[in-house]
Amino acid sequence: MEHGKIAQVALGTGGPLVGVQGLGCMGISEYYGETDEAAARDTLDAALEAGVTLFDTADVYGLGRNEEFLAPFVAAHRDEIVLATKFALVRRPDDPSYRGIRNDRDHIRSSVEGSLKRLGVETVDLYYMHRRDPAVPLAESVGAMAELVAEGKVRHLGLSEVTGAELREAHAVHPITALQSEWSLFSRDVELSAVGAAAELGVAFVPYSPLGRGFLTGAFADAGKELTAGDFRQVQPRFSGENARANGLLLEPVRAVAAARGASPAQVALAWVHQRAEVHGLAVVPIPGTRKRSRLLENTAAAGIALTAEELALLEPLAGRVAGDRYPDMTFTSLAREA
Repeated sequence: MEHGKIAQVALGTGGPLVGVQGLGCMGISEYYGETDEAAARDTLDAALEAGVTLFDTADVYGLGRNEEFLAPFVAAHRDEIVLATKFALVRRPDDPSYRGIRNDRDHIRSSVEGSLKRLGVETVDLYYMHRRDPAVPLAESVGAMAELVAEGKVRHLGLSEVTGAELREAHAVHPITALQSEWSLFSRDVELSAVGAAAELGVAFVPYSPLGRGFLTGAFADAGKELTAGDFRQVQPRFSGENARANGLLLEPVRAVAAARGASPAQVALAWVHQRAEVHGLAVVPIPGTRKRSRLLENTAAAGIALTAEELALLEPLAGRVAGDRYPDMTFTSLAREA
């Protein structure tokens, strides 16, 4: 880190220059309990001060409220930030449990118009397909996304939760700048095929939930009992019952490495993700989410930590020992489509 700011990296071949750590903004609007909006806005400012320039949202977060929340910040700093949003996941205001996926051209075009309006911008820097619907040919979806680039509504294209084969297929239609999927000490599905394909194609990797949705911070003595009302992790398998207790025990080596370094468990977990760039030979820009300035500064400091071979060896077995799936319904993930 130079002058208190994180380093920068090109977001894939031909992509924009961004801080090596971004900010996931989902939790500002929902999923993790109540938000202090003033503190959240202060966190956005702290992120920019620390060199974070990639800000990540989606039309589905808060049913559009997350994009609307970001709009004043975006307006004030439009030339300083790289703005990413997504389409494809569909929810119904009258049915909170409903989740659908649409990758068709009509939905893509209507979605980008909605996002542009809510964000108050004419162009989105990075536009992701949030989830893959196998019933819609990738060539159709990526072709529709490419039209948005040609029209100046989108600068770069991204995908989320796709396999290596799907990434290659999409990239052949139009260059893909970034792949966003879950990747952490607790979740390494992407290493089956997606990471290798991204490295081969010059696609940047943007890990979401690099802290295991907070589990890797060591904040929970018993996650199954400590989550507040309205926290969606209550129904996530890894945070429930015996799974939560078993996974809590897996944090012992993370805590040991952190204690020896005078760091936090979160910093060790993020440092591991950052070092995937060197291990796999591609740009890696994790997007941990937080609503607090103090956590933001803690997270960005992790970009300056280089773990030793001995420390990495201690952490290596963790993902293979995790109890429970990432989601109750894994059909929404790339793992469900791995050959």
